[in-house]
Amino acid sequence: MAQPRISDAPARRDLSAPALRAFFNITARWGLGNEQERVLLGSPGRSTFYRWKRDLSGQLPHDVLERISYVLGIYKALHLIFGNDRQADDWVGRANAAPPFGGGSALERMLGGQVADLFVVRQYLDAQRGWS
Repeated sequence: MAQPRISDAPARRDLSAPALRAFFNITARWGLGNEQERVLLGSPGRSTFYRWKRDLSGQLPHDVLERISYVLGIYKALHLIFGNDRQADDWVGRANAAPPFGGGSALERMLGGQVADLFVVRQYLDAQRGWS
């Protein structure tokens, strides 16, 4: 049997609730507010965002699932790199002199609004883990 593609509506519907639950758990650990969460999700309309946050359900668009996937990968990479949960969670908000961040934090880069910003942070962390 063929693996379902995320672009398939039933697959997106099945993935949406666990993806949203994981996303909001991670952003809570990172101490993010609603507007920051909205940007990470691609700036959906406010009513849509608050419905997703309240109901933790729906059928998320492919690009939102892709963004959540990057956030999950960033979170996982941080917890593999750092042995301490707090250190891993705090890393996203700390200033960083590495080239992708230019003295700003990874969170500032992720809040650039483009999915590529999430990709760059994920790629940087994968390189730090030796997965490049």
